[in-house]
Amino acid sequence: MGSPFILLNYKTYIQGTGKGAVDIAKACKTVSEESGIEIAVAPQLPDIYRVASEVELSVFSQHMDGIGAGSFTGHVFGKCIKEAGAFGTLINHSERRLTLAEIEASLKAAKEFGLRAIICTNNVPTTAAAAALVPDYVAIEPPELIGSGIPVSKADPEVVSGSVEAVSKINPDVKVLCGAGISKGEDLRAALDLGSQGVLLASGIVKASDPKAALEDLIRLV
Repeated sequence: MGSPFILLNYKTYIQGTGKGAVDIAKACKTVSEESGIEIAVAPQLPDIYRVASEVELSVFSQHMDGIGAGSFTGHVFGKCIKEAGAFGTLINHSERRLTLAEIEASLKAAKEFGLRAIICTNNVPTTAAAAALVPDYVAIEPPELIGSGIPVSKADPEVVSGSVEAVSKINPDVKVLCGAGISKGEDLRAALDLGSQGVLLASGIVKASDPKAALEDLIRLV
């Protein structure tokens, strides 16, 4: 399967805001270099340029709209985040839900601007539907477990294994990430054993008193 992919979503946590966004990215960079595991970060939109400029690490946007240049005040334009240094984007996170048409438009824009796309889903049917759109990744995250400290890989392992199976039937080139409640080494190990190719996580690392130590614990069983 190869090395797992880890994406750390900063959300709007104060610890990952401004200078904190760079500090956490530096911790991710150090652990990534020491372990050989790909770790990327998704800071808040205004911090994308700051993080990308100061840390040599893949940076994702937390959201992107399927719009082009023009009269779209307040929207997130793919070309803008690409020029700011973004490598990819989340689409349809449970805290930033989109309609199917909006998901398709955002994915189309992401591909247009050469951004790696991760579509977030909440169950097996929506994961299958997302895979049919051919993003780079789908990330399965039951909303009720996000931020709960209870990993989906343990609370509802069937939704992970079922998503992996569904995606493999639709398009084996689409990779599956596991999210919701991931924070410890056992969580990542369980997610990988269920067939996922990485994890999407947030508070367990961003809000940790020592993010670097928390990351080292996360990868210790890989």
